Amino acid sequence: MAARSATIERKTGETDVRLSLVLEGTGAGARQTGVGFLDHMLDLLARHARLDLDVSVSGDLQTGAHHTVEDTAIVLGQALDSALGDRAGIVRYGSATVPMDEARASCAMDVSGRPFTSFEGRLPPGATGGFEHELTEEFFRALANAAKLTLHMRVDAGSNAHHMIEAAFKAFARALRQAIAADPTETGVPSTKGTLTA
Repeated sequence: MAARSATIERKTGETDVRLSLVLEGTGAGARQTGVGFLDHMLDLLARHARLDLDVSVSGDLQTGAHHTVEDTAIVLGQALDSALGDRAGIVRYGSATVPMDEARASCAMDVSGRPFTSFEGRLPPGATGGFEHELTEEFFRALANAAKLTLHMRVDAGSNAHHMIEAAFKAFARALRQAIAADPTETGVPSTKGTLTA
């Protein structure tokens, strides 16, 4: 399988996002979004999914983190979609359950070409490091839509919002790592339709 990578730039009246992604990575790269907690989550996503990921974002943080978080997720999803190409030779499905102290989250995904997100579980209200907790669902929904993933996520347990969100990001990363991995027994696109891009 050839090296899979993408570089995407997206500029709107609200944000300017520049992102480079390599699927066969180690977690290398710098994440600078202006939202400290989001940078932390992107760091662990890259490390646990084994992606090299460089992200630079400038945004209208005076209005809150919503636009920065959502637009970062959109561009990450676009880069993932581009790097995967026709999705030939991948495993396609991935799932993971991750504990983080008292918290636990699970993720199941299908690199299906059909965007869908189900997010279950309630996070405590508030914000951590400039990141409103409700933006967790928004991040994953925007990412799944842009990457054309079928995504089922659930925060099963927890009382500390930091732990609950971190468990969700790690579960996503581990499921993604499985789903996009090369399958040596798969000679084409893993679908009876013959395509996973529409």
